[in-house]
Amino acid sequence: MKTSRLLLTLSLLFLCSTANYAQSFSQEIGVIAGPVAMKSDYGLRGNSETNFGNIGLGVGLVHYINFAYRADCNCYSRDRYFNDHFKIRTELDYHVTKLEHFGKESEKNSIGGLKLRSMHGKAKVFEIGPHLEFFPRSIRDFEAGAYKFAPYISLGVHFVNYDPEVETDLPGRIGSQANTFYEFLAPSGEDPYIDTSSGTTYSIVFSAGTRYRLNDYSDLLIDLKWHSYGTDFIDGLDHDNIQNKSNEWMVWLNVGYIYYLNF
Repeated sequence: MKTSRLLLTLSLLFLCSTANYAQSFSQEIGVIAGPVAMKSDYGLRGNSETNFGNIGLGVGLVHYINFAYRADCNCYSRDRYFNDHFKIRTELDYHVTKLEHFGKESEKNSIGGLKLRSMHGKAKVFEIGPHLEFFPRSIRDFEAGAYKFAPYISLGVHFVNYDPEVETDLPGRIGSQANTFYEFLAPSGEDPYIDTSSGTTYSIVFSAGTRYRLNDYSDLLIDLKWHSYGTDFIDGLDHDNIQNKSNEWMVWLNVGYIYYLNF
């Protein structure tokens, strides 16, 4: 909790501080959207139905600090390696994924299989945070039209707010022995394995993508991102077995439109 609050505070301070130096660089804004594959406690690890069944949708707003171009003079900045190969990206994301149990256990004609098939969830996640993007090719040359594609990689950290939902089609409230699969029932004295409380955490984000130059003022992008979360309750579930070796993580393939504010 303290870590996530610190990340949120630092992100807000960073956004505010950039306003004081806005003339020494140019800025870009954009929107992104695309499918989200959430890897959670629903389904079986490595199962193709799980991998392709629990797919959601994410949308986001992005802001870039471009050090290669100055807003105060409408000119390129001093030709330094950092200015010509790095951008700072800040993004605000929201994604929702409906979650189901797939795999051989849920397909069994048994009480356990019925309990798994009847269990449904939803992961609702809000994220905000900065990234450092690295462009192997020259940003100045790309913006001058020397080539159409500008590939990049990035690393970032996000403040995360999550609000999971877990329910069952069977009678009663989820979490009872009558309607819940045994692996999601905590032993006596332990914290519950099902918790639908909203909470905060962090995520480490790695992405790789490319931009495509449309014109002097805008780009298209395609981006593949991997988010690793600091908690296992993004989906509202946390159980103790071989299928639960790690916290939630997700893969997000998105496309976007970027507009240059100061060109």
